[in-house]
Amino acid sequence: MTLQRLSGDPRQAERWCAQVAGAAEAARVLLLLAGTATAAVPGISAAGATPESRRLTAAADAELLLLGPAQRRPHALPPLPAGVSPALIARVVVEQLGLEPLVVDAGAAVAPAVPHLQLGHRPARCLSTGAAIELERVHQLLARGRRWGQQLGRLDQRRPLVLAECVPGGTSTAQAVLEGLGVPAAGLVSGSLREPAHALKAHLVAQGLAMAALTTPAPAELVLSAVGDPMQPLAAGLVLEAALAGVPVLLAGGSQMAAVLAVALALCEPELRAQLVAGTAIATTAWVAGEGSSDLAQLLEQIGQRWGAEPLAFAASLRFHGCRSPQLLAFEQGYVKEGVGAGGLAALWELSGRSPAALAAACDQACSRLV
Repeated sequence: MTLQRLSGDPRQAERWCAQVAGAAEAARVLLLLAGTATAAVPGISAAGATPESRRLTAAADAELLLLGPAQRRPHALPPLPAGVSPALIARVVVEQLGLEPLVVDAGAAVAPAVPHLQLGHRPARCLSTGAAIELERVHQLLARGRRWGQQLGRLDQRRPLVLAECVPGGTSTAQAVLEGLGVPAAGLVSGSLREPAHALKAHLVAQGLAMAALTTPAPAELVLSAVGDPMQPLAAGLVLEAALAGVPVLLAGGSQMAAVLAVALALCEPELRAQLVAGTAIATTAWVAGEGSSDLAQLLEQIGQRWGAEPLAFAASLRFHGCRSPQLLAFEQGYVKEGVGAGGLAALWELSGRSPAALAAACDQACSRLV
């Protein structure tokens, strides 16, 4: 195993990796799309150069994942300060491993023009309102996620579940949810900007929690309703039930998936939390893991202290130093770091026995075909 372990018990990490490696090419991949008006706050996100372009990010990324770089896509990738969407990495992995992602729209600003499951919901309000999502909708999304997780457990426990997301503004809602649950997250959460907007995020989070009149730690459902986004309750319900049913769960992402796991831990019976973290792992990119202006490992340590169960987490080995494409070299310069499950799928690639260098070369080739 070449994955870098960021958090968790080494023996549990080895067992989880062996379990996933044995069924990597049979993994189920779910890409959860959602939106939050938080993404329109000036200076909060680089997942699209303008607030209007960020409305299209989830749709465009889902289309790149399913259609590939060489096909014309209904929604153009939004302009970035530099680089290319990490959906390119995710596409290369799912194509070469023969995986068939299911796209679920839980509340994106614009629906993708590819086959997907449409939950018929709108994006969340800005987290600063303290009223991001109606509580009834939070309960509905949690219940749906739990039903899906139970169903996956009944179908085939050996097939890993890979959960990916695309939520512009989602690292801000992640920080808000973590703080609302009692996890000190300020300054630790990454973001799409080259230098995460820590001061702006902290201001929005404080404003949202104050507007909601939440005393932290607060119940998970109330926190999600106050400052969350629609991806979080759906994903947390899925994780909770699938992992406890014995399905190996790979949370493909960084700070946003840390918040999902925190919600699942908050909802989990205390005596089952050790089982939950033993069956679930976060996997992100080397660019997130090595970022000097955030600290995912420290964030996971705080989550472990909060619920008495240290999460498993890894960083993939994929790097783009030797690539020809300037868009990929921008990852090495900090302009693009993670998204659309890139880190988790790169980790799955490694667990399947393939080399990070081969993935980098395949991404370089895919980038040259991008239209």
